[in-house]
Amino acid sequence: MEITTEMIKELRAATNAGVLDCRKALTEANGDFQKAVDYLREKGLATAAKRANREASNGVVELYSHGNGRVGVMVEVNCETDFVARSEQFRKFAHELTLQIAAGAPQYIRESDIPAEVLAHEKEIAMARAREEGKPENMLDRIAEGRLEKFKDEACLLRQTYIRDEETKIEKLLLDLVASIGENIVVRRFARWELGEMSQEDSDQG
Repeated sequence: MEITTEMIKELRAATNAGVLDCRKALTEANGDFQKAVDYLREKGLATAAKRANREASNGVVELYSHGNGRVGVMVEVNCETDFVARSEQFRKFAHELTLQIAAGAPQYIRESDIPAEVLAHEKEIAMARAREEGKPENMLDRIAEGRLEKFKDEACLLRQTYIRDEETKIEKLLLDLVASIGENIVVRRFARWELGEMSQEDSDQG
């Protein structure tokens, strides 16, 4: 497929990548715009991965209270230097994460944090639901896998859609910040409390 200047221009506008990178991405994706975007994001992931081995021991613990105290969020975000930890750009990112957690109620930070037994249980539920809906037996596994991916998108903070931009994932925000600042940045942990909800300890005791 011929890669036109207009296609390259459109991809550049969406990704801020260079002309040659956009041309290569479109060539690799055979002109498919979304695949080209994914290609460039994967390239960004590779860039961030080089920094991922560097120790991130500075950072901030950001707190947020929502709805007159009905929801409380705490998140720890780490970086390599105290200079970056004090920067407005880094602090803003940490604050945006607390807003995301308050609204999106994720259970995990990343996909690798989900226990295998949770994934197995979710797949069983998806399979059973597909059967009840009368889906063909040979399609059940594929349907269940699709629903499992949707579960991961909802349950994992980094896979969630950014509340301010439905075209952007939280992981993209993180990678953009890593690229901009030039330091390894890690979302270390978070906690979300909602007024009146029962904790795991409460349910175990009950």
